[in-house]
Amino acid sequence: MHIGLIGLGKMGGNMRERLRRGGVEVTGYDRDPAVSDVPDLAAMVAALPAPRAVWVMVPAGPVTHGVVEQLGELLEAGDVVVEGGNSRFTDDAKHAAVLGERGIGYVDCGVSGGIWGLDNGYGLMAGGPTELVERLMPVFDALRPEGPREEGFVHAGDVGAGHYAKMVHNGIEYGLMQSYAEGFELLEAKDIVKDVHGCFKAWSRGTVVRSWLLDLLVAALEDEGSLEKVRGYVEDSGEGRWTIEEAIANGVPMPAITAALFARFSSRQDDSPAMRAVAALRHQFGGHATAEAVEETGVREASAASAGPSSGSGATGAPPPAGG
Repeated sequence: MHIGLIGLGKMGGNMRERLRRGGVEVTGYDRDPAVSDVPDLAAMVAALPAPRAVWVMVPAGPVTHGVVEQLGELLEAGDVVVEGGNSRFTDDAKHAAVLGERGIGYVDCGVSGGIWGLDNGYGLMAGGPTELVERLMPVFDALRPEGPREEGFVHAGDVGAGHYAKMVHNGIEYGLMQSYAEGFELLEAKDIVKDVHGCFKAWSRGTVVRSWLLDLLVAALEDEGSLEKVRGYVEDSGEGRWTIEEAIANGVPMPAITAALFARFSSRQDDSPAMRAVAALRHQFGGHATAEAVEETGVREASAASAGPSSGSGATGAPPPAGG
């Protein structure tokens, strides 16, 4: 099979290589001429035999919309587009409609595996008509992990189902990472466990919390040691938010994933306005000290200590000799 692949970054570039290893011919296009096989999209389309198959692997949002529109002008009836980026599932119906007007098929596919997918394979979640998914199966089989197909690939449903499944997958990922992170912080907080790294490494085999994410945390601890040099600032790709929005829309309780997303928001604040408000309120109703008051008290006490012991009357220094 011969496929076009648009977007040859960290994911797309490795996917091209894995497809070729799996016997799939690939003509790749990227705006970076150093990695692109062809000079432009038109040349990529011209290199593909009809009926054509083109996989889009570019950033979600306006970039993906633009590429889909361009393909609508370049491809012909009977061709098919696979959209494999981290797009919101609601975009898929729009893309399918734009291409469908020209008789071009559309399949969405959630892709998981990151930079490790080249060697380990990618978890794939496809959405679209059965006949198109079956037609693309040589591509899916080359990309997925070795072993039974159902352990690395699913035809999740109609258009949009693939990206919906990937969205929920990423929400679960948020919760898992946050749980490991909170456990790490607690182990570091109390001086009773002397080998925190060793605990995580021991958990990575045979325990109920073992996972690939845990393996990656073990690797990070081996690379970075105590993680003191890693800044605790965490972005989010948007899929955690979408997962929670869907949970609200469908009345599904989702406390763990919601808390994990909010923890990422907190990581971006040097000083939380909300916590400043709470501190001020506690001071108002209970006279509880604010951080500024605590710091000021600490400074005064440090000053007094450096001046010498106090007699209790406010004077410092050694008391006068008795009977003088």
